[in-house]
Amino acid sequence: MGLIRPGIDQLADSPIIEVWRMGFKVDGVIGMWAGEPDVPTPAFICDAAAKGMADGHTFYSHNRGIDPLRHALSDYHKRIYGLDIPESRLALTSSGMNAVMLVSQALIEQGDNIVAITPSWPNICRAMQMNGSSIREVQMGRGDAGWSLDLDAVFAACDARTKLIYLASPGNPTGFMLERAEGERLLAFARERNIAILSDEVYHRIVYDRKVAFSMLEIARPDDPVFVIGSFSKAWAMTGWRLGWLVFPEGLAPTFEKLIQFNTSGAQAFLQYGAIAALNEGDAFTDSFVARCAAGREIVNERLGRMARIRNIPNNGSFYAMFSIDGVKDTLTFCKRAVVEARIGMAPGEAFGLGAEGLVRLCYAKSAENLTEAMDRLERFVGHYEEA
Repeated sequence: MGLIRPGIDQLADSPIIEVWRMGFKVDGVIGMWAGEPDVPTPAFICDAAAKGMADGHTFYSHNRGIDPLRHALSDYHKRIYGLDIPESRLALTSSGMNAVMLVSQALIEQGDNIVAITPSWPNICRAMQMNGSSIREVQMGRGDAGWSLDLDAVFAACDARTKLIYLASPGNPTGFMLERAEGERLLAFARERNIAILSDEVYHRIVYDRKVAFSMLEIARPDDPVFVIGSFSKAWAMTGWRLGWLVFPEGLAPTFEKLIQFNTSGAQAFLQYGAIAALNEGDAFTDSFVARCAAGREIVNERLGRMARIRNIPNNGSFYAMFSIDGVKDTLTFCKRAVVEARIGMAPGEAFGLGAEGLVRLCYAKSAENLTEAMDRLERFVGHYEEA
């Protein structure tokens, strides 16, 4: 009918979803394709949200989040990073992806380009494309020591129409973490060229060689073009709640209030009381959850390391393993067959852009029992798998 804007219908589904859909039709699949744990949200968070509902907090709320939640977010940044982030630079968002869309709508004009450091979660680049941007991917290197970033390649990919550089640290799917010296070089370049940085820090608490990952907020001035995304999904097992937050440069609160007003008008008020409980009372849960992920990581890394055809890529962040299989190039077919033939669900590398070709991602935020069984199934499957 010619009603749909050109390009929207051409946006490809994520290959992760292709595999996931297959899993709905197969009994007994151990699903490691999605980035979420197999534990429910802890009771103290659910109880706080239920109390919020029972207390009548069922009306429209402030576009950028209720005052107590923005207080709690400001206090959280002080406690975790030692940073003074005022409430005027904070917005609650209806999921981390909503934060991505808001930044995209605020900054991107038709014909702009985005430099994205990949492999990365595919939804980010798709969202930018929906708002009229072209994507320039700069792939990370990988080797026995893990993933590495060539900042000179990032800088070379930028031109006069580059509006934003996107990176995730710790990364999904890689677990890559930006170090302070790299962040300082990136920020100096962004300041000089007036290019925004969108730093996806959703996995900031899920790290294994330190207490918390480095944040771009630690080096950015309040007026720097740095936008940082957080989420309640991972560290507090709240994936289905669809709540995130955004830290933006000073002076932009009216902009993001307006954008939220015309997008979602703000998140549900009673759910925000659960988010407050997560921020204020959730450290013990998060610490135990990270320890659980560390145990799962150990199981997966040890088992993958013993499989002759598999080459695992080490990392110290997020809760994913990425690996290649000798003789396997088509990882989408590999993952589809793994669902049907081995009843294990994994994500094909081609979903994550340049640098992930020939790789498979799995999420190890699962019970030791399920991971052990999944590794048994994978070992048997890989042992006889051949590409057509």
